[in-house]
Amino acid sequence: MSKTITLRLSEENYKKYKSLADRDNRPISNFIETAVNRFIEHNIYVDEFEMEEINNNVELNKSLKRGLSDMKSKKGRFVE
Repeated sequence: MSKTITLRLSEENYKKYKSLADRDNRPISNFIETAVNRFIEHNIYVDEFEMEEINNNVELNKSLKRGLSDMKSKKGRFVE
């Protein structure tokens, strides 16, 4: 189910986003949602090539498994 939010934009940003949305012939809300989703995909998730590199790094995987094991057995401490 879709949710509605309120977003406050400066006049300058509103005009910029509206202009870009108009070029794509879509509502500004859809333009902003798509831009945010693209940002998340490019900055949060690992792409297939990075994942392959991670999976093939034996030392990294050993270290991650040790860390997971230590966490489960409550060894170590949280560092902020």
